[in-house]
Amino acid sequence: MISWFLRRLGQILPTLLILSFGIFALQQLMPGDPALILAGEERGDPAVLAQIRAELMLDRPLLEQYGHWLWRLLHGDFGFSWRIRVPVGELLLDKLPVTAQLASMSFVIGVAIGVPAGVISAVAKDKPLDWLMNAVALFGISMPNFWLGIMMILLFSVQLGWLPPSGYVPLWEDPWQSLATTIMPAFVLGTGVASVLMRHTRAAMLGALEQDYIRTARAKGVVERSVIARHALRNALIPVVTLGTIEFGRLLAGAVLTEQIFSIPGFGKLVVDAVFNRDYPVVQGVVLATALIFVALSLVADILYMLINPRLRAA
Repeated sequence: MISWFLRRLGQILPTLLILSFGIFALQQLMPGDPALILAGEERGDPAVLAQIRAELMLDRPLLEQYGHWLWRLLHGDFGFSWRIRVPVGELLLDKLPVTAQLASMSFVIGVAIGVPAGVISAVAKDKPLDWLMNAVALFGISMPNFWLGIMMILLFSVQLGWLPPSGYVPLWEDPWQSLATTIMPAFVLGTGVASVLMRHTRAAMLGALEQDYIRTARAKGVVERSVIARHALRNALIPVVTLGTIEFGRLLAGAVLTEQIFSIPGFGKLVVDAVFNRDYPVVQGVVLATALIFVALSLVADILYMLINPRLRAA
């Protein structure tokens, strides 16, 4: 187990190094001059622009800027927001709980709907229930999040008045109000995850149900419910776990449109505001934090593989 972990770490570190340079270099391709935005009314004064560029190291070569940024990053310093002069690390820690709550709720909704629906669809292959499940999943994949979000606001907030149309209340301040402000955006994101998980669970279950060990279990008289739950589903979950970690990472990365529609102050809204303001350190911090989340989730997925399939522990 330790040797496996060291091998994985040896693969991850070069990846993160290359990714960090890509994040920093591609950031420079964004149109516009941050100094012009930060100068405000004094943007016409060349001396002010030169001073701002010197303070932010924008007048230095790209590699020198990257080396300075990477050195601070290795010491836990993500830099300061150019716009509001607040440490990027504080912004990330402030927004992460918001996005984590929304992503967790969305993921739970997606798994609770998608996995059982995929199993039922596979068991009822080529029957009306299977066709219905596939039609609903296709609708969920095709439906834009912003449209569903607007329709839910129109129905549950404007027409029925059951839920607030936007805003966010921290979970530790008022759990019920926090649930009320996040349930609609969580459902909007969760339906997309559920549709993807349903399709992959169905395909994995159909492959598992055709294996010899399933026929052997049925020939031995094992109850059909046990055949599906203990034998077929357990082996079919391996590709679903891979997809699930990717989807959860995507949710944590911040659903930009959904957070904008419901005014959720998470990663998505943070990075959109930073892009519009040419706030490079904030954009770099959010993208790098997202990459670290995906790396951590890939490790979690590998561990789950071993828990689901004992044969992988000896590999």
